This record gives sequence, structure tokens and C-alpha cells, in this order.
Amino acid sequence: MSKAAILVLLAAMAIPAQAADEAQKGGKPGTNVEMPFLMAPLSNADGKLIGYAYISTRLTAMSDTYALAVRDKLPFIQDRMVRDVNNQTVTTPEDPEKVDVEGVERRLLADATQVMGAGKVKVIMVCIVQISPLHPVQTPALNTPPEEMAPGSAPPKNPVKSRCES
Repeated sequence: MSKAAILVLLAAMAIPAQAADEAQKGGKPGTNVEMPFLMAPLSNADGKLIGYAYISTRLTAMSDTYALAVRDKLPFIQDRMVRDVNNQTVTTPEDPEKVDVEGVERRLLADATQVMGAGKVKVIMVCIVQISPLHPVQTPALNTPPEEMAPGSAPPKNPVKSRCES
């Protein structure tokens, strides 16, 4: 096999790895926009307020130029997202303390697309979810890794580590 063929083969193998790495990080440098935390109310089956979910998100624009436009319209996008999480529940139907991450991402992407216009926002990723009960029995430690949790305690319902870190 010639040296040129080997180089072409190696380059072809590197492209999917680079694309997968880029997807995990969110996009090309300059296209990621860290969004302010969203505070979403959590209600039980009776509609009574039981706490709040603090949701950290990252928006990835289609290009660095669009990312600048997103930063310019950030207050409008944030306003739309705050209205969304306060109008509809962010939790799963089965558990009022477990955030439906995929559903929230779809809704927030639709909100950002409505403000920015089609073809400018690539994806929105929920990075961290922190649940704050309205009347906690005990004050929990923030971001306690599962291996350091008290023995016999329930596994975490929401992402413990940031999903946006690579």
C-alpha cells in the first residue's frame, strides 16, 4: 500500500472521531453560548408547589456569527424560556422530582428557534439539574457524586455531573 493511500485511510478514520468529539462538546469553537439558569417550579399531582428545579443549559448555534446574534438576543430567548418552564411542567409524569431532560431540550430549542429564526440554532443541551425542595427534611450537599452518597439512599433522578463537560 502506498504512503498516500495510508494517509488518506488515516484521515478518513479521523473524521468520524472528530465529528463525534465535536458533537459531545456541542459544536465548533465560538458557537456555544452558556445560558443563564432557569428556575422551574415543581408541583405534585394535586398541583401543590413542592420545590424548584434549577436548570443550566448550553445553546449551540450553527455558526460563530449566529452565536453572536444569539448573545445579542439573549434576553428575549431567556424570557421565552422562562415563560415556557413556568407554563408547562418540566418533570416526568411518573415522578414530580425528575426532570424530563429530553423533553425540556426539545421545548427550549423550539423557543430559541422561534426567537432567532430557523436554521440559526443547532441544539440546546441541559447541562445540570439541581432540585431544591420547598420544605427539605435535610439540607443535601450539592453535586454529591453517587459513590459518595449515603449507603442505602436512592440513586439520583437527575444528571449529577454536567452533561456539557467533555
